[in-house]
Amino acid sequence: MNFLIRLLISAIAAMVTAYVLPGVNINSFTTALVLAIVLAILNLLVKPILILLTLPVTIITLGLFLLVINAVIIMIASSLVRGFKVDGFIWALLFSLVLTIVTGIMNSLAGTSHED
Repeated sequence: MNFLIRLLISAIAAMVTAYVLPGVNINSFTTALVLAIVLAILNLLVKPILILLTLPVTIITLGLFLLVINAVIIMIASSLVRGFKVDGFIWALLFSLVLTIVTGIMNSLAGTSHED
């Protein structure tokens, strides 16, 4: 049940973030919900592989390269989810940062924890 609540929070946070950033467009809440599911799957399956492949660069940059990996995940999601459009890499990077902040705030307000 907690997973479903976190998915809904992620979808709402994506809508809020897309509203704030002019380079990101989400057509509807249904699209945002699909985006939240796709991002969860990509973070589960693709992100660990990308982290492993780029481990030396990540260590040299003291972990800052993880921001690039997050932006790449957003770009992949943009190509997979119809109705979700990101105008470029910089917008994907900003979307990733703002989405993380908004989701964190909303999760803390809702009382959902990441450990469950």
